[in-house]
Parts: sequence; structure tokens; C-alpha cells
Amino acid sequence: MTTPSQPRTPSDARNSLPTGPLPVERTRRLRSTSALRSLVREHTLRPADLVLPMFVAEDLTGGDSRPITSMPGVAQHSLDSLARTATEAVERGVGGIMLFGVPTEKDAIGSGATDPDGVLNQGLARLRAELGDDTVVMADLCLDEFTDHGHCGVLDADGRVDNDATLERYRDMAVAQAEAGAHLVGPSGMMDGQIAAIRDALDVTGHEDTVVYAYTAKYASAFFGPFREAVDSSLVGDRRTYQQDPANGREALRELELDVAEGADLVMVKPGMPYLDVLKEVSQASPVPVGAYQVSGEYAMIEAAAANGWLDRERTILESLLAFRRAGASTVLTYHASEVAGWFRDGLPEGLREFL
Repeated sequence: MTTPSQPRTPSDARNSLPTGPLPVERTRRLRSTSALRSLVREHTLRPADLVLPMFVAEDLTGGDSRPITSMPGVAQHSLDSLARTATEAVERGVGGIMLFGVPTEKDAIGSGATDPDGVLNQGLARLRAELGDDTVVMADLCLDEFTDHGHCGVLDADGRVDNDATLERYRDMAVAQAEAGAHLVGPSGMMDGQIAAIRDALDVTGHEDTVVYAYTAKYASAFFGPFREAVDSSLVGDRRTYQQDPANGREALRELELDVAEGADLVMVKPGMPYLDVLKEVSQASPVPVGAYQVSGEYAMIEAAAANGWLDRERTILESLLAFRRAGASTVLTYHASEVAGWFRDGLPEGLREFL
């Protein structure tokens, strides 16, 4: 007579498993082919994520442009050169053009910034006439290019930047830029209350739809060096009393809170790669879209290292831009914008397709 078998208990089942080392976690499975990597890719780039900063110089005419020696491949433009180069960038798919002006004459209050016939406002008008609403025409809203002392505001009798007097200049500058055709103004001076002042000025003059892109966390950085050549800066001293201390991160969240409360539509962290930790924290806390600016010094380092054969230029450019997206930036201002957009339009080489 056969004895009925007894039910197996969970402990019996465990005891019957093979013994030995635990199985290796095969995380590489999802990296084994290009198709698998593409399937699980967390972040990608698009030309529309990129904004091209450009410089228009008052002393250039016709189709002339002037190379910026510390930023190989970047130039100051005449109005005609500006229009031609910006149109090419837009045809490639960039998301916007951020314009800076380089005047021939400067004064203590930056009069050229609010002059409808000033170089920046003329440049904005030309871009809007050429491009319409096909891209976002953006204006840098700061006095540093227009003041003979090179600071981002007007100075008081003791030579210090006068915050509240500067706000009055920013109000006028915002209206002038909106009337010239800017879809978006980018206040970069780091004055207290600048977003509220600019938003009010735009609203009371009928420019309610003009976007305000706050430079929320702009640091007193050495990475701005080549930009000084790009705008023919007249800076005397430094900007440490109004730009953020590079040692501080938490302070950026306070600036974010204030800018959003004052009416910012978008916010920015500048510079980019040295402040990816700040960008990450701001992006996690922000209720509005967040961007980053890959500034002149970052651009110059990549170009110099690539020229010396120390870096693979194309891969380094794309990897650096992807880092901003991974850290939370929805928009990246970069001097590589038009070139990179052209790569995407024309088809990336096999070795770079992981950035699609």
C-alpha cells in the first residue's frame, strides 16, 4: 500500500533551491544594443530645447561680422549678418535667439539700453521682422553692455550699485525691448525686486503677453571671462555685491521663491556645468520651467581642449548639453545651439545617435 505524499512546505521549497553565490545583477542587459539603450533612455536632446545667444555690434555694417577670439566660431554681427545667421539657426530648429547689444558709446546710466534706435533694440526689431513668431526672440535685459563703468546698474555717489534706481532703468528697458519686438525679456542683473518691477512695467504698458525669463541664480563666476570680450565690457571692479557667491547653494532656492512670487514665467541657473547641483535643486523646487546657460567660459574650454586633440569635440558638446537636461533644464542657452541643431537635422553619425 502506497503512503500518500505529504504537501511540500515553503521551507522545503527553499531547501531544494540550488546553493552557492547569489546570482549577479545583470544591469548591463539594458545596455547591450543600441535599440535597448534607446528604449530605456531617460533624457534626450531636441534642437527646440536650445537657445542661441548672439551679439549685435553697432559699428558693424552691411554683412560684416567680427570673430570673438576667445570664443572660436562665435562673432559679433551687423544687423544684416545677425538676420542671416539667426534665420539659419531657426531653419535648423533652435528654440530661440537671446540677443545682446554692443554699442559704440556708453554712459553712466546706460542710455543706449532704452533708446529705440539703440543697437540692441534695433537688433530685436530686425529679428522680429525677419522671423516673426517662428522662434522666440529674447532680449538680455541688463545695463552692463551700455554703462561706461560696466556694472549691471546705475551707481550712487559712493560708486556702489543703487538697487532701486536701477529698477527704474530696468522698467524702461523692458518696455523698450517689448516695443522693439521681443517675445521674452531676460533680466540678468540680480537686483532685488527686479522681476516685480519689470512685470509691472510691462503690464501697465499693454505688454501683458511679454514673457519674463528670470536669471534667478546667477553667480559671480570666473567662467564669464570670454563674454567680456564679446560685449566689449567696460567693467571696473567686480559684481560680487549683487551676483551670488559661488559657495552658496541654498540661497538659490530663496531667489527662486522670490522670482516666482514676483511673476517670473521661467527661471535660469547661470553658469551651467559648475552649478549642476544648484540646477538640480532649483528644477526640483520650481513650479515654472527651468533653464541653464552654458556660458562663454564653458564654451571656450570645450573648444580649446578639442583644438588640442584632448577631447572628442562633438561627443563632448552633446554630453555636456545632455547633462543640463538630466539635471532638470527644459531649456539650454548655448553658443553651440545652431551647430548642434544642424547635426540633428542632417542626421547624427552612428557614434552619436545615443543623444537622439
